[in-house]
Amino acid sequence: MTQPVARPYSAEDQAACLALFDSNVPQYFAPSERAEFCVWLQNLPHPDRPYLVLSQHGAAVACGGLMLEPATGQATMVWGMVDRRLHRQGLGTVLTRERIGLALACPGITRLHLSTSQHSTAFYQGFGFAITRIVPDGFAAGLDQYDMTLPLSGA
Repeated sequence: MTQPVARPYSAEDQAACLALFDSNVPQYFAPSERAEFCVWLQNLPHPDRPYLVLSQHGAAVACGGLMLEPATGQATMVWGMVDRRLHRQGLGTVLTRERIGLALACPGITRLHLSTSQHSTAFYQGFGFAITRIVPDGFAAGLDQYDMTLPLSGA
């Protein structure tokens, strides 16, 4: 497999990122979340919201970013997704490592947070994230919210 290339999101990526989102509905995202994701993309670029696109063979295959909160020492991983047809090929690992690297490069950020569903918790536990809270049906009916945290001091 050709190694994907990570680059900053640009407005030209919006349609491709929305297609990535759509490929992950309803198992990983609720249909109702699409409008929120669209607004998120429309407000990029933003200095406290670095967002990446992974491209392979010229096509967007994954995207995800961070929301930085320097005052609290926390960064939150947001809107991470891989084309559903390409799951289990290492792209999620590349994307997660890129986002952890972004957080580590930000002065004062000491922990990384994320909210995900029951379908992805084991994946993130493999990176050292620990579950801090579970909200049944937190995203939508049948889509539980798992809050997870990774300390960055020794990452």
